[in-house]
Amino acid sequence: MADGCGTGREAPCPGAAAALRRWEQLRRRAAAPWARGLLAVAAGLGLFYAALRVPLRLRDGLAAVTVFLSTLTPKFYFALTVTSSFISGLIFVFEWWHFRKYGTSFIEQVSVSHLRPLIGGVENSPPAPAAFSAGENEANRQNMPECKMWRNPLNLFRGAEYSRYMWVTGKEPLTYYDMNLSAQDHQNFFTCDTDALRPSDTVMQKAWRERNPQARIKAAYQALELNNDLLLLSCSSNNWVICGSLPCYSCATAYVLLAEEEATTIVDAERYFKQALKAGELIYRRSQNCHSQSPQHEAQLRRDTNVLVYVKRRLAMCARKLGRIRESVKMMRDLMKEFPLLSMLNIHENLLEALLELQAYADVQAVLAKYDDISLPKSAAICYTAALLKARAVSERFSPETAFKRGLSTAEINAVEAIHRAVEFNPHVPKYLLEMKSLVLPPEHILKRGDSEAVAYAFFHLQHWKRIEGALHLLHCTWEGTFRMIPYPLEKGHLFYPYPSCTETADRELLPTFHEVSVYPQKELPFFIHFTAGLCSCSAMLALLTHQFPELMVVFAKAVNTLDSQLIVQSLLVKIEGERGSAFLLF
Repeated sequence: MADGCGTGREAPCPGAAAALRRWEQLRRRAAAPWARGLLAVAAGLGLFYAALRVPLRLRDGLAAVTVFLSTLTPKFYFALTVTSSFISGLIFVFEWWHFRKYGTSFIEQVSVSHLRPLIGGVENSPPAPAAFSAGENEANRQNMPECKMWRNPLNLFRGAEYSRYMWVTGKEPLTYYDMNLSAQDHQNFFTCDTDALRPSDTVMQKAWRERNPQARIKAAYQALELNNDLLLLSCSSNNWVICGSLPCYSCATAYVLLAEEEATTIVDAERYFKQALKAGELIYRRSQNCHSQSPQHEAQLRRDTNVLVYVKRRLAMCARKLGRIRESVKMMRDLMKEFPLLSMLNIHENLLEALLELQAYADVQAVLAKYDDISLPKSAAICYTAALLKARAVSERFSPETAFKRGLSTAEINAVEAIHRAVEFNPHVPKYLLEMKSLVLPPEHILKRGDSEAVAYAFFHLQHWKRIEGALHLLHCTWEGTFRMIPYPLEKGHLFYPYPSCTETADRELLPTFHEVSVYPQKELPFFIHFTAGLCSCSAMLALLTHQFPELMVVFAKAVNTLDSQLIVQSLLVKIEGERGSAFLLF
């Protein structure tokens, strides 16, 4: 019978069993209290040894540093302070420039964008909105800043007004971002899916996407030539391919482009728009008769409606600019009656401005009664016109001294509340009305409650405020009181939603670079601008003192270095003594 260790169902080997028993005994002994005490003593001895050796090395290192600093010359300290002042000055200038242009600190932006993810800042980010409940989602949606771009209802003509400004001043009044938004609007308003069926409309599709103004004008003339050729061919054959697809439509859009960009005077623009109106009315009537035949015809009717409304509105604006104000008011009223569902185009703001020019304040009040409703979107024109009408009733006899003595009357209280309401909606407008900031030509798009809307409103309505005696004086005395009513920081509003935080960035894209964008609330200078400015000033002062009094500053620097070394040594010794005491206690 073999003596080896068995396998299968045989009994285990006696050597392996003995090893297992010794391992279990060792584990029980290690778990005993006396074993844990022995390990603690060993750790305490290690800490004690480290506490004895570290101070000796630390003192030697600090002594070497002190000897090195004591041998430095005044030239070294002067060069050091000058270099420090120069570098900190460069950082300060760059930080100031970045803050003035972008409204943020470059160092803070880099820290948030690049350093926070490296130190684990992403892990602490808030959960996704999908994890919130429906009520929280609705609340967060309402609290989100609204930065929708709106078409300026009173936008100027590119050829007759914007281009003339550029010829005179040499400054570009429109930004690329603003013109790009206009190109998108033109493509949405004046094109549809069936344009590929007509060569002239295909040319106009490309024209609206062109960046070069001369290329757009050339394409418009090309569309007119194609339209005339196709018109002659169609008349000779007396056969229309698609109901409502007369080439006169492309003629209308081509005339629109020429009126907007080629015409150098309002008279020329009006002439082009009258030609566009004839073609637009013809194709609109044909589209009305055929719009129920297919979805393509419905799309054509929407497009033809947009063209007709646009042309009639611009004709009314031409009449307003040429002094035919009553004719302009009639055209706007007829347009609003004919297309009541197109209120999102804000034609009533054009009507308000024309009625104010006529000084028809009763008609202005009637328009406000219809459109200054809680369910309709507000605008600076609505809010400030309402404030102007209420200020008109009391501004002529208003006096701050008299009001302070006897108190405000009911009419004065209503006027002041209307001004506070308007200022809360757009706090940038009063500075332009009071001529505390210079005006520029308004952009083609505006951001509601932003500086771009304030520029557009004040550009056209400043004359109406000046016409009413005492209105600007009442505004000057009361508009700043609005900010005492609004909570700060702007976590909630008073009469409107909280002021959005995105307006500054959007306004910088809409307004030209030579215009100083108004910012609300006024941002405080970032910490790093104060820090770099202080560092640059201190370094420059030290450099000047070192240059004037080299020996004295060297003695001062050596004394400071010696004092700093002694303080560092003492603090480290105190810390080490504390660790040594804890080691003895543990021992």
